[in-house]
Amino acid sequence: MEGGWPPVRGFLLYLTVSLLLQGRGNTFTINCSKFDQHGVDPAVFQAVFDRKAFRPFINYSIPTHVNISFTLSAILEVDAQLQLLTSFLWITLMWDNPFIRWNPEECVNINKLTVSAENLWLPDIFIVESMDVDRAPPELAAYVNSEGRIKYNRPLRVTSICNLDIFYFPFDQQNCTFTFTSFLYTVDSMLLGMNKEVWEITDTSRNIIQTQGEWELVGINKATPKLLVGSSVYDQIMFYVAIRRRPRLYVINLLVPSGFLVAIDALSFYLPAESENRAPFKITLLLGYNVFLLMMNDLLPASGTPLISVYFALCLSLMVLSLLETIFITYLLHLATTQPPPMPQWLHSLLLHCTSPRKCCPTAPQKGNKGLGLTSTHLPGLKEPVELVGKVPGPQEAELNGCPGSTRGQQEDEAQKQHLVSLWVQFSHMMDTLLFRLYLLFMATSITTVIILWNT
Repeated sequence: MEGGWPPVRGFLLYLTVSLLLQGRGNTFTINCSKFDQHGVDPAVFQAVFDRKAFRPFINYSIPTHVNISFTLSAILEVDAQLQLLTSFLWITLMWDNPFIRWNPEECVNINKLTVSAENLWLPDIFIVESMDVDRAPPELAAYVNSEGRIKYNRPLRVTSICNLDIFYFPFDQQNCTFTFTSFLYTVDSMLLGMNKEVWEITDTSRNIIQTQGEWELVGINKATPKLLVGSSVYDQIMFYVAIRRRPRLYVINLLVPSGFLVAIDALSFYLPAESENRAPFKITLLLGYNVFLLMMNDLLPASGTPLISVYFALCLSLMVLSLLETIFITYLLHLATTQPPPMPQWLHSLLLHCTSPRKCCPTAPQKGNKGLGLTSTHLPGLKEPVELVGKVPGPQEAELNGCPGSTRGQQEDEAQKQHLVSLWVQFSHMMDTLLFRLYLLFMATSITTVIILWNT
C-alpha cells in the first residue's frame, strides 16, 4: 500500500513495542498460588530471569536508582612501599525491579524471597581505586521483597591505591578513598544514593571490625562529585576512610630502648674524663646502638624518610659527637699534664665569658678558682689541676730537698704551667657541661614530641 509501512518493518516495530510493554497485564503480578503446597515455582519468575541481561525499566528516560552502603570489617594490610591498602568490605546494593510484584496475601504472607544473584540483573558498581580482580565468592543470593526491592550483599576483599604519608610514623594517620561508580551507565540511566547515613556506616564498622592489630578506624566521610568522561557524565560516591596506626608496639620496641641508650650515654659524662673508662664505655654504647638499629630495621617503613628515622640519626650523631669529644678531652688533658700549650686569647675570653656566674654556668666560684666561675667539681670525676701536674714545692721545701739553685723564675714557670693546666681543665669541663646540657635538651624535646604526637 502506497505510503504505508513495509510488512517487515511493521513486524519489527510491533515486536519491539511488545517487548517494552510486556507485563502491563499479568506479567508484573506473579502468580504465587499453591506456594504452601509446592514451594516457589521458578517458572513464575522465568520472565524476570530472561531479562537479566537488560536494565529493568518501564520508561527508558527514568534512571535506575541504586543505593550503596558498605561495612569495613577488617584492615588487613597497609603497604607503604607500594602505596596499597588491603581491606575487607561488606557491600550492600539496593534497587527496584519493576517486573517483580506479588501480593503477599495470596502467597501465604510471603513478603521476601531469596533468589540466586546470577538470575537477576545486577548493577555494574565497582571501586575505582581497586587494583585487584573481583574476589567475591560465586553463587551469591539476593533478597527480593513483594514490591520489587532487591537487596544484594556482597563480601569483597579490596586492594586499593592509597596515598600514604609516613612522615609521622608510628603516629601517622592515613586517609584512603573508596569511589563507587558505574562502568557503563551514565546519569541518564543510573543514579547512586545511600542506604545508610555516614555515621551509621562508621559506627557499624567500628563495632564489627575484627582486626585488633596495627590499625584502627578513625572515621568515614563522603562526597558525591560527578565524573565527566568526554561528553558522558557518571554518578559516583566517594568515601574517605581515615585510619590511624596504633603506636604502642613501636614505642615499646623502638623509642624506649633508644631513649634508654641515649640516657645512659648522657650519664657517662659523670665518669672521670682523664680516666681510661669513659671512651671504651661510649664505644660500647655506640656499637650496641648500631646493633639495635640493625635488629629493629624490619619494623621501619621500607620507603620514605619518617620522623623516627630522623630521630635515630640524631641519636647516632649525638653519640658519635660525644665519643669524639671524649677522645679530644682525653688527649687535651694528657697534653696539659706533660707540656700544656698556651691558650689562645679568643678561647680564653670565651672561657671567661661562659664560666661567668651570670652566664651559662650559674655555679658560684670557689676560693681556689677566683678567676673562673666554673668549679672543677661541677661534674664528678674531674680531678684538681694540682693532682694532674703534681704539687709545686715552695722555697723552703726546695732548700730541704737539696735544690738550693731553685730560683724565683722556676717558681713562676711552675705557677704559669699550673695556671695553663687549670685553664685547659676548665675548658674540658665546659665542653662536658655544654654537651651534657645538649643531651638533656634533646631528650626533653624528644619526650615532648612523642607526647604531643601520641595525643593528637
